Amino acid sequence: MAFITQRRWLPRSMASRVYLIIFVGLMVAQGLSFALMFYERYESATATMLNTVEHEVSTSVAVLDRLPAAERANWLGRLQRDNYRFLLGHGQPGMPLTTDRAREVTHRIEKEVGSDYHVQADTISANPELYQVHFTLHDGSPLTLEITPRGVPPIAQWLPIVLPLQLLLLLVCTWLAVRLVVRPLAQLAQAAEAMTPMADGPQMSEAGPIEVAHAAIAFNTMQERIAGHLKERLHILASISHDLQTPITRMRLRAESLEEGEGREKILSDLHEMEHLVREGVTYARSAHGGAETPVRMDVKAFLESLVFDYQDIGKAVTLSESISGVAVVRQQALRRVLGNLIDNAIKYGGAAEVSAWRNEEGSLCMAVCDRGLGIPEDQLSQVLQPFYRLEGSRNRDTGGAGLGLAIAMQLTRAIGGSLQLSNRQGGGLAVIVTLP
Repeated sequence: MAFITQRRWLPRSMASRVYLIIFVGLMVAQGLSFALMFYERYESATATMLNTVEHEVSTSVAVLDRLPAAERANWLGRLQRDNYRFLLGHGQPGMPLTTDRAREVTHRIEKEVGSDYHVQADTISANPELYQVHFTLHDGSPLTLEITPRGVPPIAQWLPIVLPLQLLLLLVCTWLAVRLVVRPLAQLAQAAEAMTPMADGPQMSEAGPIEVAHAAIAFNTMQERIAGHLKERLHILASISHDLQTPITRMRLRAESLEEGEGREKILSDLHEMEHLVREGVTYARSAHGGAETPVRMDVKAFLESLVFDYQDIGKAVTLSESISGVAVVRQQALRRVLGNLIDNAIKYGGAAEVSAWRNEEGSLCMAVCDRGLGIPEDQLSQVLQPFYRLEGSRNRDTGGAGLGLAIAMQLTRAIGGSLQLSNRQGGGLAVIVTLP
């Protein structure tokens, strides 16, 4: 099976990815809009400024041209602006114009005032930019216009304050949109995790948008079909196993009526093995309904001590190595069947069983049954939990096993809402840990 390589720069969760895509896309769109607005405002302000300058300069030159020479100096302050001023005289020597803007301003002024004023322009300084436009009035007096270009403010002063507020609103809206999109997926994942083959899982809410409702309906339908299919299989298994008991019993009675001999013993041995297999099949089928038991409060230490003492009373090597005090709410009969099954396996394949209990970091109740047998190969730890799977060697039919012991324990543990894990012990042996919420 081929696996898609995880890109390191991408977040792991879908919510983070959707959030990143939407936010980056909206940020790019916002940036483009801001850039276009900035450019449009700049062009508009520049055109307005140039149009204003050419008309004002034309009017000012005409005023100074009609004033007597002695009164012109008094009017220079009135005609001065932020970016230009008039000087009486030839001005400073300079070099040809170097910028397109200076040439355009000069051309506009020359076109507006007319050719009678013999307009010329020189660059005085490149940095900062400073250039002069020279005129010759009708009486032959020289007049100089000194221009100091300034940047045109294309945006309002309040815009830098509004922009962070827009980004904050963008973040909030993106978060809400992603949350609304991802929440149904999270609910679907939770419902899928809570669904077990042995118990009816929670139904998803079929309210909400059309797509979410369709997905919830499809999931609920799938869950019902899976549960119905598994119940049908287990019912067939239980029915066959139960119905086989009657003919097996008749065959055993008939075999017992035969004369003593090797053939009779072989038949009885085979019938005994068949009875054992049928009983385990019925037990496996019934274990699916362990979750139907009503949970009760029980003292954990007293429960384990009672279980261990029952085995010790019949001479079995079962010890309680570790326990905890306190009360837990569990399905007691189902848990007793799980632990009893695991203890029987430990005694059968390891000669003795060690029982212990503790609480993990999450506060869940953990119970372990350990032995010092041969253990199980690492690559078969998950396979032995399948029905009718038997290992070679000591774990075969010669020891009375049908391959249903661990499968029954696993199915019953899932039915009561727990989990079961196998691991090999250091120094040899097998450890089976049952974890209950």
